[in-house]
Amino acid sequence: MKNKKKSETFSDVPLEQQPREKLLAHGPAFLSDKELLSVLLNAGVKGKNVKKLACELLVLLDGKKDIPSVKEITALTGIGKIKACAVCAMLEFGRRRYGSFSARIKQPADIFTLVRHFADRKQERFISLSLNGAHEVIAVRTVTIGLVNKTIVHPREVFADLIQDRAAAFCVAHNHPSGHLVSSQEDEDITQRLVQAARILGLHFVDHIIFSENNWWSFRENGRLTDE
Repeated sequence: MKNKKKSETFSDVPLEQQPREKLLAHGPAFLSDKELLSVLLNAGVKGKNVKKLACELLVLLDGKKDIPSVKEITALTGIGKIKACAVCAMLEFGRRRYGSFSARIKQPADIFTLVRHFADRKQERFISLSLNGAHEVIAVRTVTIGLVNKTIVHPREVFADLIQDRAAAFCVAHNHPSGHLVSSQEDEDITQRLVQAARILGLHFVDHIIFSENNWWSFRENGRLTDE
């Protein structure tokens, strides 16, 4: 008879590595998205620990461009109306307080700071950053979610949100789950298609970066993206 695989929980790791203790010791920026949600949720339910619950909530949030409704959140087994209201309130407060014009893109490292929390995802995320004329951030959105090591994006999916935001400029970024920061032919192709579309629409294409958890690679810094 095969032994059942033990469900991994945050309690399986040393106390100092658990989300709440990490937050107390190092601050919220030190935690992954999943760990931040586990602190907010506080506890799981019978048959679903808080780590599993946080993972499911993160999948929902990753797939939404806007803040989900309480109804959408409570559709996840284990999250009731009280927790769902707390999640919605947290997301809306964060959007009001820090969401708009809280950052300005001056260099590739500034883009990395805003997207690096996506680096632990097992699938590629193609992300767009809408900017105003001063290169202040209007919005950061996940455009598409791909396979394990490949994502497919069409320029219209990128520019639809940019036009809605009345953006004057934009950046894009995507993670490489493998950790190898080498641009593929597909990466080169989509970058050039975005360049062509941006010229027609009169938008400034600031940069495209490929990133992992600890590093990034810039198309502009490597001469693959120019304003000519």
